[in-house]
Amino acid sequence: MSVDSLKSLLPDWAKDIRLNVSSIPTSTSLSEQQLWGTLLATAIASRNQTVLAAIDEEASDHLSHEAKEAAKSAAAIMSMNNVYYRASHLLGNDEYTKMPARLRMNVIGNPGVDKEDFELWCLAVSAINGCGTCLESHERVVIEKGLTTQQVQDAVRVAAIVHAAAVTLEAEDHFYAAATV
Repeated sequence: MSVDSLKSLLPDWAKDIRLNVSSIPTSTSLSEQQLWGTLLATAIASRNQTVLAAIDEEASDHLSHEAKEAAKSAAAIMSMNNVYYRASHLLGNDEYTKMPARLRMNVIGNPGVDKEDFELWCLAVSAINGCGTCLESHERVVIEKGLTTQQVQDAVRVAAIVHAAAVTLEAEDHFYAAATV
């Protein structure tokens, strides 16, 4: 399966999502590695096997082994960090933000790719997972590393499209199952 085949699975009631999936590779300020790492990390974060299979297959044509592993690591580490830091913030007690997290996250210091790319993937995953603290932190790092607000916006846009495709396919599975009962 590929991204093109993913588009064909999106129903007519989600035509806008299908059109947005089509536009991903052509309307971005991201490098090839940044784009495909964002796609892979957000496909993992979206938790949909069909979306992940489509993106994973094609990502291998655009990412080195190291970059692919780093994108997977970004999704994994942020699945933990987004829960922890979002909860620390939402609890509303400053005491939690002063406590050490005591979570192992060595991959952030040595991701195996350029730091700005890894941080961009962490930012995109954080957008899906809804962690404002992590979004702010990773956005600050990528801007300091020389990425532009356009690149940040493109990564978040890609995350939104990937997540929308995942949600649409989950719903379509439900409607198909309900119709066959």
